[in-house]
Amino acid sequence: MTWETIKMEIPATPDYVSIIRLTTSGIANKVGFSIEDIEDMKVAVSEACTNAIKHSNDNKVSVIYNLIENGLEIEIKDNGKGYDIASIEAPDLANPKENGLGLFIIQTLMDEVNMESRGKQGTTIKMTKYLGVDI
Repeated sequence: MTWETIKMEIPATPDYVSIIRLTTSGIANKVGFSIEDIEDMKVAVSEACTNAIKHSNDNKVSVIYNLIENGLEIEIKDNGKGYDIASIEAPDLANPKENGLGLFIIQTLMDEVNMESRGKQGTTIKMTKYLGVDI
């Protein structure tokens, strides 16, 4: 059950990712997360926003925070070109590349991650962090 929803829309430029990080920190603190969990969420949100900015070819990115009974759901949405989620390969951690770790990082830091891409209708990454859950 969602208690409250906070929505933001930013221009799809890297200059605004820091604002989303600060907003994430404030909301997660209000919910009651530890500093470590807040830092994890800030990194995950930064990665998701950066992916949307770099790859969507959209001019804006939406961020939706759903405060839930036992945690926080964060959705990063764009209305860009989308991509084939099934084609995303797991990273080779023995031979890491400079790019391609963003989704792996998000999945590692958050408790649940769901991705949906609808071709030319954009992409949504929904991340959930639960209170009191260690990953």
